[in-house]
Amino acid sequence: MQIDKNQILELLRNQGDDAKAQQADQELPGTVDTDQHAGILEKLGLSPMDLISKLGGGGGGGLGGLLGR
Repeated sequence: MQIDKNQILELLRNQGDDAKAQQADQELPGTVDTDQHAGILEKLGLSPMDLISKLGGGGGGGLGGLLGR
């Protein structure tokens, strides 16, 4: 799934993780692919699956049914 980097930065800042937000801003591209950038996300303490559930809308999109398999 693709997520705008600014959404990730906002999530980190809302959690009080300003240092991680700054690191994410430097290391992540403008559009983050949760599969392609999973290693960076995990290094920042972010689970790609958690990001999908928090930022992906969780509204029964095409990935929703595939994630539980």
